[in-house]
Amino acid sequence: MTTVADHMIATLKASGVRRVYGLPGDSLNGLTDALRRDGDIAWVHVRHEEAAAFAAAGEAATTGELAVCAASCGPGNLHLINGLFEAQRSRVPVLAIAAHIPRAEIGTSYFQETHPQDLFRECSVYAELVSDAEQLPRLLEVAMRAAIERRGVAVLVVPGEVFATTAAKAKVTAIRPTRSVTVPADGDLARAADVLNRGERVTILAGAGCQGAHDELLKIAERLQAPVVHALRGKEFIEYDNPYDVGMTGLLGFPSGYRAMEHCDTLLMLGTDFPYRPFYPENAAVVQVDIRGENIGRRHPADVPLVGGVRETIGALLPLLREGRGDDHLSTMQKHYRRTRAKFDAVAKHGRADGPVHPQALVAAVDRLAAPDAVFLPDVGTPTLWAARYLTMNGRRRLIGSFNHGTMADALPLAMGVQAAHPGRQVVALSGDGGLAMLLGELITLRQQKLPVKVVVFDNSSLAFVELEMKADGYVNYGTGLDNPNFAEVARSIGLHGIRVEVPGKLDEALAEAFAHDGPVVVDVTTVRHELSIPPGLTFDQVKGFTLWGTRSVLGGAGDQVLEVARSNMRLLAAEFA
Repeated sequence: MTTVADHMIATLKASGVRRVYGLPGDSLNGLTDALRRDGDIAWVHVRHEEAAAFAAAGEAATTGELAVCAASCGPGNLHLINGLFEAQRSRVPVLAIAAHIPRAEIGTSYFQETHPQDLFRECSVYAELVSDAEQLPRLLEVAMRAAIERRGVAVLVVPGEVFATTAAKAKVTAIRPTRSVTVPADGDLARAADVLNRGERVTILAGAGCQGAHDELLKIAERLQAPVVHALRGKEFIEYDNPYDVGMTGLLGFPSGYRAMEHCDTLLMLGTDFPYRPFYPENAAVVQVDIRGENIGRRHPADVPLVGGVRETIGALLPLLREGRGDDHLSTMQKHYRRTRAKFDAVAKHGRADGPVHPQALVAAVDRLAAPDAVFLPDVGTPTLWAARYLTMNGRRRLIGSFNHGTMADALPLAMGVQAAHPGRQVVALSGDGGLAMLLGELITLRQQKLPVKVVVFDNSSLAFVELEMKADGYVNYGTGLDNPNFAEVARSIGLHGIRVEVPGKLDEALAEAFAHDGPVVVDVTTVRHELSIPPGLTFDQVKGFTLWGTRSVLGGAGDQVLEVARSNMRLLAAEFA
């Protein structure tokens, strides 16, 4: 007897799916049993369904292929939601199979009843209920095609008994990505070229849409003599081997990237949906290129919208652009970038030999010692901040994180999916202590699934980025302290290799040991708690906020925190004003 679940597994397998991430439950039994009987698609058993969705997002981000997660009815599939929001906002193709209560009980407030097709609608490109077994082959194909072609999440809600229903004869169809080329119309290209040719100080803002267009990006930067500013999601595709790159913009960015945006008279946006409006130039003409036309102009008005792929659009635009442009703007911003980079590097040294490790020094050491094709996955907060500034991309390395959704606890479960899909590749989770603790149980998943992820923990006993935000807004730090265990001891207690680093002199040795180990490792590094990150452009409100924070802290009896901030950041301030 062939069941509906058997047909689902056959379709997934024909379409290149090799694993399903999830946690079993009674309403999902028909699917997990079909996986058991088939034996070719691996069931990756996680400890929390949220991690299953994150892991699928991590796999999809590195392979570009459809990844799959599954969960049982009610609370089980509700736990998927945060990871699915991550996949949706990172625009990676994920199919979520959400088991449901028995069909006859829907609408009766039955045990564990929810309405998943409604709950998941906001974090998906497709969400539908299979109300009859005959629907399933067709709806499965529709869902898979929607996830792949629209690069997002598709949710298929299946009542538990439907999985075990005898399947009518249906053809197994392989659902694979299609390939197409989108180029703007000639008239639109001519208008864009006219704006760019009139510009005297052109800056390029480039994002993740530049993946696969590195050579074309360099060609148009050379023709326009334009500095290239990158958004965070674009760092891995833009920064390497790029003499025109002047760093990132935004609150986590480089002063040089900020100035290149501030001083341009023309801005060319390539494949970016950079969301922070205060960092756009006020009076520049804007040409925006995006494959998704609905993205154009929603952050900043675009004078010329161009709907097309970045690589193809640059190829069509280049012959229309004038040559012989002066390099004053580019040269000025390149010098600014070199000064900025030198200041950043100066504060990435170890500092005091007997104290905790500065987080910049930790990431700089990871960057030095990691493999040339390593995949880095930073938690939201300070790990992302320091990764953006100190990890070096080379065209082979990857940098993946919750850069749009901005959720805590993303590093470890994303890393699980990347490692499962790339068993021979070095995968490094840069975990905050708060983020790791939130999904701490997934360390057991590393053990059970034998995933050799290297988990590097920024152990500063605080929600450090939240504390930075409080300081900037003038609030006394409250409710952000963490009473952490020794995470290396926790790792050893569950059968992983654990290393604790408390002084800078032991850092390189510990990381080298971790990277050489053939299984999962937790490197617990005690880091400076009150490390400041000076934004690329300080506002009056931020200066006022820090002043209020200092005054309120002293008056409230927390003057020791103010002194510790000063001690921790003396070398930073010295480098900034050198």
